[in-house]
Amino acid sequence: MSFWHSTLHFLFSFDWPFYAVWALTITLLVSGLIGSCVPMVPGPLIIFAACVEHSLLRPQSRMGWWGLGAELLLVIAACVLDFMSGAAGSKWFGGSRWGTAGVLIGGLVGLFFGFVGLIIGPIIGGFLFEMLFARKTMKPAAKATWGTVVGTGLGMIARIGVGVVMIILFFVDALWR
Repeated sequence: MSFWHSTLHFLFSFDWPFYAVWALTITLLVSGLIGSCVPMVPGPLIIFAACVEHSLLRPQSRMGWWGLGAELLLVIAACVLDFMSGAAGSKWFGGSRWGTAGVLIGGLVGLFFGFVGLIIGPIIGGFLFEMLFARKTMKPAAKATWGTVVGTGLGMIARIGVGVVMIILFFVDALWR
């Protein structure tokens, strides 16, 4: 009887809401960081949602308004980096507006083919649009396509960096205020 009594006492004295909120917050933070590595997944937005969720559900360790504002600015910066990086890389390597449009359309079509489509779709779209609509030969079209790959890769690295900064900002603001 004392085993059951001590087990029930443990279960009822355990601070379930505290651990549940932290488990949800950490799950969202990790999901957001992983999402920052995957094209077309709003990783920084998921991290921001974790910050807001934690602040609403756990007021004892909530983020301040300045911290949430900084997180929102970082989400906006990550979105701008995400949209501009591929196009900037394409332009840097001599791409045209057609190539940029092909990258965007290829990315949208690639959504239907899973993770591989998200990677290959923009490359094929940019290359085909450079060849067909911008009337470029093979070498300049391939160079512009390579620029898209480089720009998108650098944009992804920057987005991961923004995600790490957002997570650090969350823990600093939520735990050391």
